[in-house]
Amino acid sequence: MTQVDGHVGRLKTEADEPGWEVDPDDDWGVAVVATVGRQLRLRREAVEMRAADFGEAVGYGEDMVYKIEAGKRIPRPEYLDRADEVLAAGGLLAAMKEDVKKVRYPKKVRDLAQMEAKAVELQLYDPLNVHGLLQTPEYARGLLVMRRPAYTEDEVERFIAARVARKAVFERDPVPELSFVLEEWTLRRPLGGRAVLRRQLEHLLVTGRLRNVELQVMPMDREEHAGLAGGIEVLKFADGLAMGRSPAVANGRPVSEPRQLRILELRYGIIRAQALTPRESAAFIEQLLGET
Repeated sequence: MTQVDGHVGRLKTEADEPGWEVDPDDDWGVAVVATVGRQLRLRREAVEMRAADFGEAVGYGEDMVYKIEAGKRIPRPEYLDRADEVLAAGGLLAAMKEDVKKVRYPKKVRDLAQMEAKAVELQLYDPLNVHGLLQTPEYARGLLVMRRPAYTEDEVERFIAARVARKAVFERDPVPELSFVLEEWTLRRPLGGRAVLRRQLEHLLVTGRLRNVELQVMPMDREEHAGLAGGIEVLKFADGLAMGRSPAVANGRPVSEPRQLRILELRYGIIRAQALTPRESAAFIEQLLGET
């Protein structure tokens, strides 16, 4: 008998794993999943194993096997691991997990992560939330479940996984220079509960101590504020080029034209000057932590 998720004889179906469909608008993702599915089918047919028998061996229903092989479903990492063992692929199928993992992330998040991975300096200001690169998974969940119309549970998990993956920017060598400006009110609102907020504040303190990170807080009592037009993101690259985005410039589309970048950098520089210094900000966050 097959043992799957503690239930003897029950094979996984779409009802067990909703939301692992391929985004039809993601051309690269469609191509990756189609290629992986084709390789799975060719390997299975090469050993003359029926789809039903293969499905039972890996713990999935026959219908799910056919959909994965047809490129209509994204296989989970454990599916590829088990398929590699059953089909004696010598690690070739398991090696495709990295590409498949990227497909799980929404395309716009994946594109952003690729740009962040190349930047040598990032200047980031989010007036509405703790910036995504600074969010704990619990805080990210607290934000995502507030969205209306509501995300499905699978969409929430996909976005959380994507935000966690973006944090690889902190582990690069050489590390980029990162500057964040946070709004005080985002550090006070207990989205997800006060325990979640405490862990988020603690995480900010730890991250703010990194040598390549400048973390500043904009207090609510400031009478001047240059960031009221919306968030700002400026990424600078080793070749001297840069890219920026803000709702106030080009309707939020990425820009690289020097005049538009100068506007974004001017606003960001003024915001930083108006905010607390990094040392003052750390003390302020510690104070908030004591009040939470």
